[in-house]
Amino acid sequence: MDIEIYFEPISLDLSAYAEQTENFFVGNLIEPFVKTGHFPGLEGVKIALVGVNEDRKSLENTGCADGPDKVREQLYPLFSHWNNVKIADLGNIKQGNTIDDTYFAVKDALSVLIKKDILPIIIGGSQDLTYANYLAYENIGRVINIAAVDPIFDLGQDEEDLNAHSYLSRIIVHQPNFLFNYTNIGFQSYFVNQDAMQLMKNLFFDINRLGNIRANIAETEPMVRNADMLTFDLAAIRAADAPGSYYAGPNGLNGEEACRICRYAGMNDKLTSIGFYEFNPRYDIRNQTALLTAQMIWYFLDGFDNRQHDIPGKNSKDFIRYRVFLENYKEELFFLKSKKTDRWWIEIPVKNKTGKKQLKNPYTPCSYADYQQALQQEIPDRWWKLQQKLM
Repeated sequence: MDIEIYFEPISLDLSAYAEQTENFFVGNLIEPFVKTGHFPGLEGVKIALVGVNEDRKSLENTGCADGPDKVREQLYPLFSHWNNVKIADLGNIKQGNTIDDTYFAVKDALSVLIKKDILPIIIGGSQDLTYANYLAYENIGRVINIAAVDPIFDLGQDEEDLNAHSYLSRIIVHQPNFLFNYTNIGFQSYFVNQDAMQLMKNLFFDINRLGNIRANIAETEPMVRNADMLTFDLAAIRAADAPGSYYAGPNGLNGEEACRICRYAGMNDKLTSIGFYEFNPRYDIRNQTALLTAQMIWYFLDGFDNRQHDIPGKNSKDFIRYRVFLENYKEELFFLKSKKTDRWWIEIPVKNKTGKKQLKNPYTPCSYADYQQALQQEIPDRWWKLQQKLM
């Protein structure tokens, strides 16, 4: 299918990059859509920038539809450290006559890209577009894990229309359902009610408080590594570092932590789409949030260029296998450590109705801390939650 019909060209002064003969700037790596009828070819493209000028369901953050081009202005002039990442900037998806028209265009365009093994970087726009991103996987028929860097869970209220603060509820109830697991990174407890907390626990979703994340940012790596799709609400970053959102607050991640999470995401071999949402130029100060978002994308590209393709398989020689027997639980846990990256995975055995063990989705990312916990005769939370989910 020709997805060009969904896009409109970007409007940027690209003369500085056209004059360069070597790959010094990110802009030199990008083939942009700047003129109608000259849509970038997708042959050999590994990453596609997709802007979405949509904010009709942003609630109080009207104006975030203007974010994509502002981010591009800051991204293109950053220095490139890679020569083998071919990027296409497909422009901005046109705002439909209705919000559902925009969702359909996003879903259709992203599903085509993902099928072609092209990783879309979505620059919003409001975060309800995450729902359209999810629907792209329905088109493909792929069950996925979602990670969200977000100060709230975006569950909304009962029977609330789809919007930037209720998209997760729509994903959960959507049929057929292709969501296996959801991981929240950095929720802030004073924004989340007890019913929402209990629902997430009942669904065996992974929820991680901001304080715990900031205390050990390295523990976000296995959280992100388990995701097929990541959605990043810029309001998860404190206002001092990213003022460009109506919902920016005094607490949150700092800029360095946000960039580090994005690099982890880029290094994730199974991640096939990522979106950045809720940046609103109307609230920005000296383009600070636009520049930080551009730097977050830069770190994602850097991580992508450093992918090691070390997803474990059965009897793989690239991994060291560790066995831990938990006497109190009468369980054996098996861990894998990559020889290339030192990253860890844990095996998840599942018992069927006959009591015989079978393996479904057997390897899930974990950390060295999980292995240490097992050595102390404690079952890691990751193992327990997935065991419950798969039974």
